[in-house]
Amino acid sequence: MAIVGGPCESASIKGRTFGFPADADVKINIGGDSNTVESNGDGATGRILKEIKPFSISGLTLSVDDDKDDHQFLQEIIDGSDFVDVSVTKPNGDVYSGQGIITGDLESSVKTATAEVTISGPGKLTKQ
Repeated sequence: MAIVGGPCESASIKGRTFGFPADADVKINIGGDSNTVESNGDGATGRILKEIKPFSISGLTLSVDDDKDDHQFLQEIIDGSDFVDVSVTKPNGDVYSGQGIITGDLESSVKTATAEVTISGPGKLTKQ
């Protein structure tokens, strides 16, 4: 089977599907552990320090449709206090999903009719 790269097909946030520009570079961190190594005083031995990291999906350059009030919809998620269902479909058809929230500021580009967002949430993204 061939390795397939390219733009993601779509993302779903709280049940609403968003498309992407063809050049969007979406990055997926499925979550889980992050390791740091610290040396002991003898210099020959060390310790592995584990930290649990949330999942994140960054570089989500979403198409924003003013007729559907997409910008307001996304801002309402940011304003809310709950994680919402999110998923992203990769170019090979794999779907990763979880419960997360939009992090950072939301700015919509009038020129390109897009908004770039990052979504993060507890636990790991699940491959469907």
